[in-house]
Amino acid sequence: MGKGRLEAFSDGVLAIIITIMVLELKVPHESDWEALRPLIPVFISYILSFVYVGIYWNNHHHMLHASKHVNGTVLWANTHLLFWLSLIPFTTAWMGENHFAMVPVAFYGIVLLMCSIGYYFLSVSLKKLHGEDSTLAQAIGNDRKGILSTVIYMLGIGLCFIHPYIGFGLYTVVAAIWFVPDSRIEKKLHHE
Repeated sequence: MGKGRLEAFSDGVLAIIITIMVLELKVPHESDWEALRPLIPVFISYILSFVYVGIYWNNHHHMLHASKHVNGTVLWANTHLLFWLSLIPFTTAWMGENHFAMVPVAFYGIVLLMCSIGYYFLSVSLKKLHGEDSTLAQAIGNDRKGILSTVIYMLGIGLCFIHPYIGFGLYTVVAAIWFVPDSRIEKKLHHE
């Protein structure tokens, strides 16, 4: 089956996720600079989550661009990824509102870890559908960056219990690793 509806649905869900996150930013009732101080943790959480949603949208776009078609397994793998991504606004708000407390930061990391696993399942489903010799499978390769990210998420979750800022810092490191879009697929498509 064609991939157009999957792309459109995914784009819509990601747009709604970003919209929900921005609606969680509450406007202060005072009009001075000091009124913004309590919102700093909320805004920092929002920035990191916005970057993460952008990273997932970017890489999802590239992966589907390299795909020729989808099947039921791919649809369910994509739905699984979108489920975890849809929890980002909740965990973002919880973490920011509680000024990076241990449990919200750890739960944020768990959601990021599950997004990573969901993305992995989606990529494996697409590789299996298109074959190991496909452009997509060759471009994704062994996905060292994805494996490294998963390991850092697990470290971040564990280290939250020592200090939540360590976990948050490690989640930021993963975002920095992925901030430059993964060019493997683009490079592979340009060589065809």
